Amino acid sequence: MFRPLMIAALIALPAVAGAQSAPVADTAGSGTPPQRVRAVTLGVGQKCPQSSDTEIVICSTLEQPYRIPKQFRDSGPIPAKNQAWGNRAATMDQVGRAAGGLPDTCSPVGTGGQSGCALATNRQWAAERRAKQDADASVP
Repeated sequence: MFRPLMIAALIALPAVAGAQSAPVADTAGSGTPPQRVRAVTLGVGQKCPQSSDTEIVICSTLEQPYRIPKQFRDSGPIPAKNQAWGNRAATMDQVGRAAGGLPDTCSPVGTGGQSGCALATNRQWAAERRAKQDADASVP
C-alpha cells in the first residue's frame, strides 16, 4: 500500500520541480536580485533617492527615527499586571524593606531606617536633574 504511493510521488517530483524553476516575471524587469540595500536618513525637506535595479533604498526621517508610531511610544509606567515577575518581586522587596525600617530605607520605623534618607534625597535630586536635562534637550 505504501510502496505504490511512494513510487507515484517520486515520479511526480521532477514535474513539480520543473514547474517551480520556470522563470518568474520580475517587477524590475532584470530578473536578478538587488546587489545592495541602502538605508538613508533624511533631514527636513530632503527627498528619498531613487532606487535602481541593483539597489534598494530605504528612507527614514529625523523626526520619526523609530518604526513604532508616536502614540504608542513612551506611554508611561507599565501596569504591574503587565510586568515580568522579577520586576514585581523587586518592587515587593523594596516595599517590604521600607515598611520594615531596614537600613537604607529612610523610614521612621526601625533601627536603621534613618540611614537611607540622604540616599533618597540624592536619588530625588538626580532624577530631577535628569528630567530638567531631558526637558532642555527636547526644546528646539
